[in-house]
Amino acid sequence: MKKTGDAPSSLMILTVTDDLAGLRVDKALTTLAAIQQPTLSRARLQALVAQGHLSLAGKTVSDVSHKAKAGDVYTLTLPPPEKAAPEAQAMDLTIVFEDKDVIVIDKPAGLVVHPAPGNRDHTLVNALLAHCGDSLSGIGGVARPGIVHRLDKDTSGLMVVAKNDAAHQALAKQFADRSLSRTYHALVWGVPTPSAGSIDAPIGRSSKDRKKMAVVSKGKPALTHYQVIKDFGFVSLVECKLATGRTHQIRVHLAYIKHPVVGDPAYGKGRSGKKGEEALQLFPRQALHAVEIHFIHPRTGKLRKFTSKLPKDMAKLVRGIK
Repeated sequence: MKKTGDAPSSLMILTVTDDLAGLRVDKALTTLAAIQQPTLSRARLQALVAQGHLSLAGKTVSDVSHKAKAGDVYTLTLPPPEKAAPEAQAMDLTIVFEDKDVIVIDKPAGLVVHPAPGNRDHTLVNALLAHCGDSLSGIGGVARPGIVHRLDKDTSGLMVVAKNDAAHQALAKQFADRSLSRTYHALVWGVPTPSAGSIDAPIGRSSKDRKKMAVVSKGKPALTHYQVIKDFGFVSLVECKLATGRTHQIRVHLAYIKHPVVGDPAYGKGRSGKKGEEALQLFPRQALHAVEIHFIHPRTGKLRKFTSKLPKDMAKLVRGIK
């Protein structure tokens, strides 16, 4: 297969015309871009903006919801086309359970789930294609075969993957109706009050940084149930159960109640532990682990429950707290 990833990026110069002035910038630019590339959708343009590929007068544009002004000249960078389908790449996987329908993986921190710009190879999808063979290809989409949910790159823990279309549809339905349950353990700054409760706050793209999520009034409904497991005073170990599955949900919700996850580079900046707690301050990832997953097996109809211990780095961090 010919690799296209080394092809150069291309540029679109988009000048807002009088008839498009007053429209939202993304709508105006999509209309202009369609003249050169009819297949460029508004959603694709918004994704390119979120990745930092749009500029005006040399400055990166991250918000395209405001009104366009006649005469403004935007530059849109179009990354080179990527390979249509990920390649199989043999990698070591921690397999908790596997049969002909599903596979439950204990994902390590640092492993990206599916290929995306900047991470086209050595993802969980690449590894699953090598492990499962051609049977996995195309289930749930070419780019994300078998994937029905995901974990952030630096979040560790349990994931269930479908190995056939029937299993994929059944698991997707369980995510939609919330009969599939996921539980996480997080080490957070401070101690939430009350010690058990629910965070019901909608989540959407941050208006300040389109690469981040935030609690916003017009976001999608998001609900997280939490309970403090251990109170260390200045930090605590918290259990979180997801009732919805928004991007970065636990991290955003815990930061929203002023108890961000230790080590979170996006939502926990500026927090520090007690003097001498360098291990907490320098922990290189968000201290978040998917410890448990429940789902109805798509073939047998029986409830399956799987658990995972804290990974070594988080367990060591918790043991070292004084």
